[in-house]
Amino acid sequence: MPPEATHRIRIHLDAVLAERGMTVAELAERVGLTPVNISVLKNGRAKAIRFSTLSKLCEVLDCQPGDLLTFDRQRD
Repeated sequence: MPPEATHRIRIHLDAVLAERGMTVAELAERVGLTPVNISVLKNGRAKAIRFSTLSKLCEVLDCQPGDLLTFDRQRD
């Protein structure tokens, strides 16, 4: 099996949470995930996200997916 390729998707959940004045714990409760899973996503360590989770995040945070995710065109 080939080594896993690194992705260039950047997560901006920390900035959106700060704009909303919301904590990880509050978001986790409202979305129905554990605070650990929200932290994994927030810190860019997630390898995937379900569309249902992304939808719920957008609903709770009143945002669009593009507010949470961007593609880094620069190669590392």
